[in-house]
Amino acid sequence: MFIQTETTPNPATLKFLPGLDVMPEGVADFTSVEAAQVSPLAGRIFRVAGVKAVFLGADFVTVTKDDATEWAHARPAIMGAIMEHYQSGQPVLMGAAAGGHTTGGADTGEDGAIISQIKELLDTRVRPAVARDGGDITFHGFEKGVVYLHMQGACAGCPSSTYTLKMGIENLLRHYIPEVSEVRAVAQ
Repeated sequence: MFIQTETTPNPATLKFLPGLDVMPEGVADFTSVEAAQVSPLAGRIFRVAGVKAVFLGADFVTVTKDDATEWAHARPAIMGAIMEHYQSGQPVLMGAAAGGHTTGGADTGEDGAIISQIKELLDTRVRPAVARDGGDITFHGFEKGVVYLHMQGACAGCPSSTYTLKMGIENLLRHYIPEVSEVRAVAQ
């Protein structure tokens, strides 16, 4: 197994590409060892000293380290944990968690058509671009012209995430959907 790594715009985050499917559907975001109990893969990665968060995408694993940890030390250990997981034959997620998390928010009510348009643009134009950088953005709501999004993986805590949110995503949504006046990040 050959695992490639890519840098992300977030210097505390690396993207690991195992060359195999990671999450066939949805994504999974783990920000603690406790949350990772449902994922043998994330659990193994959290055993590496300095790991702060693990994000599982379609064909990649994004790992965020703490400030005291150097990538030169953590990268080989994380690659070993990923390799060990795939050699074990265990699933990426256990039980009910196996489907991963998908974008949230209901498409019903008076804003249903607008919400559908927002989700369509996020799924077709924004999420693929953000996934290339090792992250994801999920829809959390639309109220009085404001779109609420949650940034995950490499996007969470990235120095350029505010710029991406305001100048990229907000401008895109406002261009195609006049009812959108603003985009705001929400914490999970």
